[in-house]
Amino acid sequence: MTSTDSARAAGSGRAAQWPSAPSPQDARFIDVHYHVGPDAYVRRHTATTAATIYATHDGWVVLKNHLGSTAAQAWEARQQGLPVSGSIVLNDLVGGFDLRAVEQAVIQHGDDSGLRLIVHLPTVTGRSHRSRLARTPSHALLADGQRPLTVTGTDGVLRRDVRELLRAARDLPVVITTGHANGQEVRLLVDEAVRLDLPRLMLNQPANPMTGLTCRDLAEVAAAEQLWTEQTALTRILEYQDRSDFANVLSLLPRVIYSSDLGQTSQMDIEPWLEWSRTRFQEAELTPERITEITHTGPLRMLTL
Repeated sequence: MTSTDSARAAGSGRAAQWPSAPSPQDARFIDVHYHVGPDAYVRRHTATTAATIYATHDGWVVLKNHLGSTAAQAWEARQQGLPVSGSIVLNDLVGGFDLRAVEQAVIQHGDDSGLRLIVHLPTVTGRSHRSRLARTPSHALLADGQRPLTVTGTDGVLRRDVRELLRAARDLPVVITTGHANGQEVRLLVDEAVRLDLPRLMLNQPANPMTGLTCRDLAEVAAAEQLWTEQTALTRILEYQDRSDFANVLSLLPRVIYSSDLGQTSQMDIEPWLEWSRTRFQEAELTPERITEITHTGPLRMLTL
């Protein structure tokens, strides 16, 4: 089935059964990391076509893009009865760690979903990494990429504006994630989150090569109760992570959030990902209770206002 066929099937199927104000509590699963257009790269779906497909499978999706905020897109899609919420990525293009960008996205996101806005620290860091993804920039202004931004300065210490953002986040309806911070920066962010008593910090796809944290690393790093670990399908699909580490994260660590990190035109569509995930869960010998925990109750607990 092509993405167009999926969208058509979704539009004529179960999407119509969602109420005018869909509830994430009613979903079977929550995917906290799915890329839609417009984004820094060409994507497979728009916000509404993606959310419509998730609706046919009783899912909820959190939209992400490297250009900045998906909060307004998510709000508009929910007004159409679709199960979707949003995020913002604090790359240099949106002003970096400027709290005003976060506050604007919070306002645009609204509170009708009952979920927190996800706030990703920078994903464009300028660190050397040859991606295995085949990607096409979405606009001529992005031909040379975006200006890089990291959470630490040249001294290797967390930037003051990052620390101020973490402090402010304690009083906002948001979940901060570590973005594409490297392993040492993740440790600094975790230490600062614990020091500030930040209620929620999600380790953003820590198996990716720019971060490089294994399950053994995460067993120590993610021990604090306010820390959540995201395990994406994409890090396994691209073989950045081996089968054993993938299974260990899903089965052994506390507060794990399973997501797709898909939406690329070169990768599988939503429905094949769901089937792929079922097979991987079986291989990892996850119990039904554990599957529900990492795909629904855990994400819901992290995101709920």
